[in-house]
Amino acid sequence: MRRIGGLAAAAAVLLALTGCGQPEDGGLKATGPAECVRMVTNSGGLEDRSFNQSSWEGLQQAEDEFGVDAEALVSTAETDLEPNVRQAVDSGCGLVVTVGWELAEATLEHAAENPEVSFAIVDEVVEADNVKPVVFDTAQAAFLAGYLAAGVSKTGIVATFGGGNQPPVTLFMDGFADGVDAYNEAHGAAVKLLGWSKEKQDGAFTGDFEDINKGRVTAEGLLDQGADVVMPVAGQVGEGAAAAVAERGGSASLIWVDNDGYETLPAEYRPTLLTSVMKKTQDAMVEIVGEVLGGGFDAEPYIGTLDNGGVDIAPYHERESLVPAELDAEIQALRERIVSGDLVVESPSTPGA
Repeated sequence: MRRIGGLAAAAAVLLALTGCGQPEDGGLKATGPAECVRMVTNSGGLEDRSFNQSSWEGLQQAEDEFGVDAEALVSTAETDLEPNVRQAVDSGCGLVVTVGWELAEATLEHAAENPEVSFAIVDEVVEADNVKPVVFDTAQAAFLAGYLAAGVSKTGIVATFGGGNQPPVTLFMDGFADGVDAYNEAHGAAVKLLGWSKEKQDGAFTGDFEDINKGRVTAEGLLDQGADVVMPVAGQVGEGAAAAVAERGGSASLIWVDNDGYETLPAEYRPTLLTSVMKKTQDAMVEIVGEVLGGGFDAEPYIGTLDNGGVDIAPYHERESLVPAELDAEIQALRERIVSGDLVVESPSTPGA
């Protein structure tokens, strides 16, 4: 958690963005030259089937809705991160979006140096008056996915692994673990979770988010131990897990994260998808661009939850037949309890905790 005081960005951002008017119907409409926003990816690249891709899709949607000019600066290595943020700021655009914890330091540095520019950072909390954190309480949705995984498992063993031991990753894993535990308690079952210990805050990690082969090897090891549902939380690395699950010929299922893997993964993996734990990053990007254009930007964190629709689980798609109606009804009831506050999903990595 980082704090920079005394930065008043909102009014200056309206000067940095060229003139915007409010049409009579109350919607936003650009009346001057095209507004612009620049996005900097982390080292996972633009088409990571994860939060870089979802963030970029949101900015493309903002182009369509608001007429803004969106451009992505793609980082392929750690050495690209700070220079890309500098280039985004030097573009003169009033909004710079950075994606991932790796960009926290560069975002903080350039936000302090450029108080007239608004920044949004995805999946990290940087506290400054001109930086809006965009974070998601994915443990809430992962709880539902863990309950689902335990409910459909035939072997009584499910698994998860991460790309790195970092709060945005372990938040998924904590929720998943709690969901498995909740199923066991409700049904007197003993479904075992491989790859993560919430108590120890440690488990299986590949050490990066790009090497697909590491995902395949890690998933194969978990499958060989009897797991028949696997949830990788590792960006592109997870595609290797998808390949390993697909090779089991339908005896195992995959749970994707960040977006609906049924829409973003290669078509050959679709039959393996049980569900996905989704962060609605795309919707958040559209909302934030609208705030900047309308003069309503602030540094209050956007926290996606089940209640506001910022997180959710995806449909079961081709694996729907594996989910009994009774199990689905239990999951919907748990969703309602979480939304109402009757059931609180807790993690050391919960945003704002």
